[in-house]
Amino acid sequence: MAGILGYGKFTHAVVRGIPDSFGKSKATGGEGEEVDLAKAQRQYGVYTGILRQKLGLQLIEIPADSTLPESWSVEDTAVIQGDTALITQPWNKDRRRETEAVRKVLEELKLHVVEGADDENATLDGSDVLFTGREFFVGISSWTNHKGAELVADTFRDFAVSTVPVSGVAHLKSFCSMGGPDTIVTGSSEAAKQALKAMEQLTDHHYEILTVPDDAAANCVYVRVGSKSNYLLHRSAEEYPESAAAFQKLTDYTLLPTSCSETSKLGGALSSCSLLINRRLDL
Repeated sequence: MAGILGYGKFTHAVVRGIPDSFGKSKATGGEGEEVDLAKAQRQYGVYTGILRQKLGLQLIEIPADSTLPESWSVEDTAVIQGDTALITQPWNKDRRRETEAVRKVLEELKLHVVEGADDENATLDGSDVLFTGREFFVGISSWTNHKGAELVADTFRDFAVSTVPVSGVAHLKSFCSMGGPDTIVTGSSEAAKQALKAMEQLTDHHYEILTVPDDAAANCVYVRVGSKSNYLLHRSAEEYPESAAAFQKLTDYTLLPTSCSETSKLGGALSSCSLLINRRLDL
């Protein structure tokens, strides 16, 4: 399957700067902790530096917009697989303007851009969509409903799309992500265990499972460079020492500890801060 053959290979990363209004939105999935704007901007700088310098990705940076305090979480605005990009319909209607700038960038990359639903009742956040290279799992959460999941199924008809219940204010990728083509990284909370159990019941494929003690640390970013080099961005030992130690089991990976403590306070994760795309253009 084409998804598996190219899994983890990317050419571009779309990111959006941390606005001065960071942390001022009333509708987030975080714990309501006080955030440090300057620290968030520093962490964003390190994150984008890794994408560009360590992974060799072409960085496309959308300017920060103070009228859109959550726009740094670009993952929520689109679901991308191959040359197709689905523009989402975030639950928070104040965030739907975020998709405008993202749509423009994706069109400039000559992706086939599919608009989100006309139905105002359909909600879909990209952070609830996990693509394994073989299939999609869509979290049914406070942010994404069944009509939103149907958008994914209607857009990516070559892949199975299954829905997974997510409790509380979390997104599906708040406690799980892909650590490679056949490896799911998951947290240890009851919500994470229930979601993993549902995924295992829904799939015909056997995935390797790497369980880490902390849910937030289970969100990582896997990138394959060349034919054999595996890279994994994961939360730092400073933030989650026990979980960081668990990643040492991936002996054939280059591990890239990356901090995102400030966006995490607002319900964000490492994957929240970028849209990764595999697109070679003949320009």
